[in-house]
Amino acid sequence: MNKENIAVAEVAEEAKANAADGDEGEYSEEHIQVLEGLEAVRKRPGMYIGTTSIRGLHHLVYEIVDNSIDEALAGYCDKIEVVINPDNSVTVTDNGRGIPAGIHPKEGIPTPEVVYTILHAGGKFGGGGYKIAGGLHGVGASVVNALSEWVELEDAVDGIRYTERFERGMVARPFKCEGPDAEHPHGVRVTFKPDPTIFEETVFDYKILLNRLREQAFLNGGVRIVLRDDREEEPVETDLCYEGGVRSFVEYLTQNRHADPIHDGVMYMKSEKGTSIAEIAMQYNDSYEECVMTFANNMNTIEGGTHETGFRSGLTRAVNEYGRKAGIIKDSDKNLSGEDVREGLCAVISVKLENAQFESQTKSKLGNSDIRTLVENTVTTKLAEFFEEHPTVGRSILEKALAASRAREAARKARESTRKGLLKGSTLPGKLADCQEKSAELTELYLVEGDSAGGSAKQGRNSRFQAILPLRGKVLNVEKTRLDKVYSNLSLIPIIQALGCGIGEEFDPAKLRYGKIIIMADADVDGSHIRILILTFLFRHMRKLIEDGHVYLAQPPLYRVYKKGAKSKGELYAFSDAERDKLIAELGGVNVEADRYKGLGEMDAEQLWETTMNPETRILLKVTIEDAMACDAMFSLLMGDKVEPRRVFIEENAKFAENLDI
Repeated sequence: MNKENIAVAEVAEEAKANAADGDEGEYSEEHIQVLEGLEAVRKRPGMYIGTTSIRGLHHLVYEIVDNSIDEALAGYCDKIEVVINPDNSVTVTDNGRGIPAGIHPKEGIPTPEVVYTILHAGGKFGGGGYKIAGGLHGVGASVVNALSEWVELEDAVDGIRYTERFERGMVARPFKCEGPDAEHPHGVRVTFKPDPTIFEETVFDYKILLNRLREQAFLNGGVRIVLRDDREEEPVETDLCYEGGVRSFVEYLTQNRHADPIHDGVMYMKSEKGTSIAEIAMQYNDSYEECVMTFANNMNTIEGGTHETGFRSGLTRAVNEYGRKAGIIKDSDKNLSGEDVREGLCAVISVKLENAQFESQTKSKLGNSDIRTLVENTVTTKLAEFFEEHPTVGRSILEKALAASRAREAARKARESTRKGLLKGSTLPGKLADCQEKSAELTELYLVEGDSAGGSAKQGRNSRFQAILPLRGKVLNVEKTRLDKVYSNLSLIPIIQALGCGIGEEFDPAKLRYGKIIIMADADVDGSHIRILILTFLFRHMRKLIEDGHVYLAQPPLYRVYKKGAKSKGELYAFSDAERDKLIAELGGVNVEADRYKGLGEMDAEQLWETTMNPETRILLKVTIEDAMACDAMFSLLMGDKVEPRRVFIEENAKFAENLDI
């Protein structure tokens, strides 16, 4: 069924539902609803925080913290404390100026109440309150209030303390002056408990919050941010303060990649134009991957924007100009590409500006054109000066870029000559059992470990929408190799061919042939290794497919539970030891056996379909990237060249291992 037919079917179903509700499909003035106040936020929370999943839950904390960070940017706050309370509420405290406590001249109610109950109310729309601000521009506090079961606000201004309580966005205890507070004369303390009727999950993850708050501490050098978890008997606390700012951030990123710098020290540049400020810190290491992170007013612009474009242009120009000036790049040579000069680079670009223009509500891409010019000129000028003063470092960077260029040229030849066009056009791998459906949104590709399991999967699948590609041996570990080796690797070429969207310079996610890419490997150590090898390849060379939600992990069962003498009847499947024990108890425990599937190949076509491939009964885990920096570090740790950090990780985490195949 094509997309048009699906859309028509959905409209028809909606019309039927309307008729069933008694309105018989009528559409009149009475059907137009007006959502007032914070009702709109509760009705459509995804419009304001993106999702009501675990990511949206943590976004509430970020919004309150961002308000405190804005006070730090304005120069009035140097300490922020975030506490996860035993009941999974969160308290955020800062020592900023506090929210003005008087009656708002237009609304006629206390100003803090305006901030927490009216959308688009705040000090970030001009008038001198804040020159630079992140957050949701006057939406953050009121959105958190709307999506919380309750909020307790304590506001200290000029030595006087005020309080107010809200419940699901409504005033529950009126604004009240509590009198002088000498201990906390200024600042805001907000405690909120997310509404369980809104969010799918209401338990905060300490590590997720820690990663975000660490970023904020790096980006605001000297500001102290304390995160504490009071849910356990022994509280956990992390104190974050980095005087080095973005320079410390780059050192942290390089250390996290377990890579060796190719030059001492972090290169740092800063420029100002008007009220705009650009900070750039960068360092090259011996890895093959780039790690460039961009921020605008402390917001992580994961989709980049004008500041990233300016950085890339300035860096490429500066390296090429230095190469020609030093006589290393000859007149007859082509310029190095942007990819060449960014190989092995860790960099942080942080810009702060008035009236930041973002291309979406979630602020993932910056659009201010003048920032591109500021960043590009800063990098071009400052880097040229640096190379003049540090010619040895300049040559080291240039030599690495030239090596990357040679590898890229080798990759091009491997792609075009050695493989004789296998990665172009409509060529598909010989072992691929394709599906009948041609619409990518409706199709699935199973990447299956081994020919035996591949054969069962081909027999058991629904050939209308499920395609099967058996994998040949262990997949290449791309973390330890450049792109030219990928193009000539027999284990990866079939995957690239089947997906159809290319890699490297030719990567185009719009050409993906399947809506779901499902990695199906044995439920043992070898299967886990194969999964991580494929995920490493996808993360490093097709990351957009993961970001767009196309990649999944199949979950084959660990055990088959049955009564003796009745193997053909009433078989049950367990996906963990606990589930196995529960099923054995449910079957009475007498004459009950449990077999640990050693591999997918042990299951026949019917069993494989029933347990792992049937959309009605299977378990699929979607692969997501909640924290790109943490993912990057983990792939470098687990799959990189450095053995010692991996050994330490294994020793520290061995106690958590389950289902070991020993």
